[in-house]
Amino acid sequence: MPSPFRIAINGATGRMGKSLLALVRDDERFDLRAAISSSRHAGEAVFASESSLVFSDGWPVDRLFDVVIDFSGPAGLGAALDYCEHHGVPLVTGTTGIDTKLAARLSTASIAVLHATNFSLGVAVLTRLLRQASAALREWDLEIVEAHHNRKEDAPSGTALSLGEAAAQARGGSLADDAVFTREGRTGPRKSGTIGFAVVRGGDIVGEHTAMLIGQGERVELGHRATDRSIFARGAIEAAHWLAGKTPGQYSLDAMLAERSGG
Repeated sequence: MPSPFRIAINGATGRMGKSLLALVRDDERFDLRAAISSSRHAGEAVFASESSLVFSDGWPVDRLFDVVIDFSGPAGLGAALDYCEHHGVPLVTGTTGIDTKLAARLSTASIAVLHATNFSLGVAVLTRLLRQASAALREWDLEIVEAHHNRKEDAPSGTALSLGEAAAQARGGSLADDAVFTREGRTGPRKSGTIGFAVVRGGDIVGEHTAMLIGQGERVELGHRATDRSIFARGAIEAAHWLAGKTPGQYSLDAMLAERSGG
């Protein structure tokens, strides 16, 4: 059996960070070497039953990791990117809300980077299927409906927007030109080629996304429903295992799935 990959988790005390810690701890493919958090938790034991690993609020001077997973915030991601570029460590990140400057840094980083708004492998498959269906049925109307819990602050979700962008590109367009986010009053007939979005917020919905391709007399629906938040952590862990050891460049969950499926 090959040696486990040495891994660090950035944003380790957040909801995703806690899920990642719990999963990595029991995954023989990894050796958890660091849990990076805010200074408020620095020095606390990561696992209550063990005192050997504590939360840290900074990055080490030397290269101690083979891959880093980041679910922190823009500032935390910036620090992680600094460390990873300096030491040539691949970076998997799901941090959102980043500005154009940080996004540009990610896209031109000198390391292997995999940045995704949603690490569900099911959503990654949904995106692939929607891309194919949108290209094949490019004259059909397309509507994307997403539903999340009542505490979510942004709308539409990043995943819904990513789905829309994938569909638009498959049809030779762009989401910036084709998206319709609001409909109210007398909007007139639907404009051909547009992509409509609808948003539902309520209760404790983890995440649901449905793409409806609507033709004359028939409709194709592609959807994904998340019932457990751990799916996102599991997807990030699979991405980290796949990315470790990759040459510098931009990677995606779609590329990982393509490699797994042989095309």
